[in-house]
Amino acid sequence: MIVLGLNAFHGDAAVAALAGGKLVAGVEEERFTRVKHWAGFPALAMRHCLGEVGDGSLMGVGALAVSRQPRAHLWRKAALALTHPRSLGRALSRARNLTQVGALQERIVKTAGAGTRVPELFPVEHHVAHIASAFYCSPFEEAACLTVDGFGDFVSTMLAAGRGTRIEVMQRVHFPHSLGLLYTALTQYLGFPKYGDEYKVMGLAAYGEPRFAEEIRALVPSVPDGTFRLDLRYFSHLSEGVDMTWDDGEPGLGDVFTPALEKLLGPRRHREEEIGQRHKDIAASVQAVYEERFFALVREVLDRTRLKRLALAGGCAMNSVANGKLFERTDVEDVYIQAAAGDAGTALGAALYVQHAVFAAPRDFVMDHSYWGPEHGESEIRTALADGIPGSQGQDGRYGEHTVETVRDEGRLCAETAAALAVGEVVGWYQGRAEWGPRALGNRSILADPRRADMRDVLNLKIKRRESFRPFAPSILEERTSDWFTIGHPDPFMIKVYPIRPEKRPLIPAVTHVDGTGRLQTVSRRTNPRYWRLIREFEQRTGVPIVLNTSFNENEPIVNTPAEALDCFLRTRMDRLVLGNVVVRRVA
Repeated sequence: MIVLGLNAFHGDAAVAALAGGKLVAGVEEERFTRVKHWAGFPALAMRHCLGEVGDGSLMGVGALAVSRQPRAHLWRKAALALTHPRSLGRALSRARNLTQVGALQERIVKTAGAGTRVPELFPVEHHVAHIASAFYCSPFEEAACLTVDGFGDFVSTMLAAGRGTRIEVMQRVHFPHSLGLLYTALTQYLGFPKYGDEYKVMGLAAYGEPRFAEEIRALVPSVPDGTFRLDLRYFSHLSEGVDMTWDDGEPGLGDVFTPALEKLLGPRRHREEEIGQRHKDIAASVQAVYEERFFALVREVLDRTRLKRLALAGGCAMNSVANGKLFERTDVEDVYIQAAAGDAGTALGAALYVQHAVFAAPRDFVMDHSYWGPEHGESEIRTALADGIPGSQGQDGRYGEHTVETVRDEGRLCAETAAALAVGEVVGWYQGRAEWGPRALGNRSILADPRRADMRDVLNLKIKRRESFRPFAPSILEERTSDWFTIGHPDPFMIKVYPIRPEKRPLIPAVTHVDGTGRLQTVSRRTNPRYWRLIREFEQRTGVPIVLNTSFNENEPIVNTPAEALDCFLRTRMDRLVLGNVVVRRVA
């Protein structure tokens, strides 16, 4: 049976398709619309996934699932709306969003053009979908389950136990209390106003000291049951409401903090203002207090379930710095976080929940790689070259300042690319199926030499044009992990930050953050043999089994098509582009 899952009319709209209980395709709508964190109906993602599992129609689909439950916690919603009338107008705006969710089946059918047959639509509560996306993809038969984010279906946090095909919810933290909202408020306060900017504060935190931790703790006091509450004097989402936009475009979110926060911490930083030490220290304090509350939640769910394995999801599961400390700060023995742990992943979670919890189908899938997105073949590569490089007609040769060469021998392709990296070239690496989730993991990546101390500046000058405090990540041969990191636990999804061994840090300065850590991606020969071979070739030349890996984009969603990859290459100062077997180089 085919089950189609959707995250719709919410940030990071996405679609995932299961066939026989296994993931076949998953992709975010932003990859097609080219708008980061696209919120709305994921029509293009849906068409793509339907094409991957059938003829593009709904005829073979047995069930539809959506990661929203408009009627969830209705009495709580009504009570808060009545007791806080100043937020009522914005609550009505959210109600209109839920009306769109309610009419989702009609929108799906219209988009797919399915004729008269309409599969049943199952609404799945947002955080249940989060937990399903982690637990059902994990190798665990039993696990403690935790999801933490801003809000979804009036809930910010859920503690649960996963056993076989069952998810047993133990506790919810309801609106208006949210660790995700705490982090968002301080992200806005620190001058990063865009939806999804929290990762910038996480990167900035390494440059500061948590000297404002006591003030931040006052914003989010803990409670005896292991959870937390917000001090609502500092947050506006309940008393005033918050302007939000979720319709067919980049999601928007108004300020969620009150003037009381500026009285506590001093004036907010404006977007163009220089970042000072006070801002770095506040970032460090936010991260430190977030970790305290997060680890308390982890310890609580471990105690309640009496389990040592953890399945983790939600937007806060993208806090790779905290994730990397789980073994040190809790009794966790193993942890699983799937590649799209944020809201995009709820599309997959909704589908898996229907598959296993509703239909009671046995589990037979573990997500051990992220390559579930679109793939484009050589004919599309040739068309992109013909359109993008005048006079080439998509063929090999020299055309002005560019050469095009087809290298079908994989050994030679990887060896020559590794040699180019070793002499300082910046390489666009476009291979196979795109990654599911926000990380580029070796198929839509920009690669560089991690040994060069100046490489971060080179990348920011040539391509990325981003804040200098944000680190670049290391991709390492899985079997070499414990030689270079203090923790040898593999992480194929680049979602945990671990300390790099002190003696190795001078060897790879371009991927060593200021605090001596790196956001790890382990590369398996089994799951991505070509990328593994490239890194192995680099190791043979340099003695370093690591390459610098950053996403293939320039202040935009990660490239999807060969044409987008070529366009990014041409408008930046990358030295080499490898599109499948086709190599494009800049020559003097």
